[in-house]
Amino acid sequence: MSTTTTTTTATTTVGNTPITADNILRLFPDIDTSGEALEGHDEEQIRLMDEACIVLDDNDMPIGKASKKICHLMTNIDRGLLHRAFSVFLFDEQNRLLLQQRATEKITFPDMWTNTCCSHPLAVSTETGSTLPESIEGVKRAAQRKLEHELGIKKEQVPIDKFRFLARIHYKAPSDGKWGEHEIDYILFIKSTVDLDVNKNEVQATSYVTPDELKAQFQDPKLTFTPWFKLICNSMLFEWWKHLDSGLEKYLNEQEIRRM
Repeated sequence: MSTTTTTTTATTTVGNTPITADNILRLFPDIDTSGEALEGHDEEQIRLMDEACIVLDDNDMPIGKASKKICHLMTNIDRGLLHRAFSVFLFDEQNRLLLQQRATEKITFPDMWTNTCCSHPLAVSTETGSTLPESIEGVKRAAQRKLEHELGIKKEQVPIDKFRFLARIHYKAPSDGKWGEHEIDYILFIKSTVDLDVNKNEVQATSYVTPDELKAQFQDPKLTFTPWFKLICNSMLFEWWKHLDSGLEKYLNEQEIRRM
């Protein structure tokens, strides 16, 4: 099946299924679409909450689209709303992992440390897919876009063919009583020397760490980490990291979704 954009209506389709907001209203008639939850937040972060995420069934098949705001409200997550995401782990030539601390302005999980970049492919033809190979290509393009948006990393320094896909995890995690995550998260590794020009509205700090340094940070009560990052670290990351330069191939391109 291919992913196309219908030029007459600008509706993204996956196979014969239109990826539209109408699908979500039909499938989730009690969905919370109110805007009250955004009151008092940073204006730029509110604007980004209008971006259209790819809504999925439990098997990672797109069934529609909904705004980032709708997808991240716990009221909708509790109704079963699930969307696609990605997590980039970028390593330098010394095999240190680049971490970021999320900005205070972020609406979900502010001030927490996490992996290099965590975001969502958008419900557009270039970032949506139904087959796994199509979906991987879509999240790689989204990863390239967001690395530049959040960290100022130029696309030439993170070419699409250097990203390596490892696995998908399906997890749910609250941020506070109002916001949370419910995602099928594509995990991408890339090793590259990059120049940073950090967007302070997205990221307040960055740090390169070794495996031992990261393990020590997890023991520091003054530091907080995003739930998806801790899940990946506790289950898979350090084993993969150990094989970054030799033997990683056997861990690539997992077909089954890991349910966390």
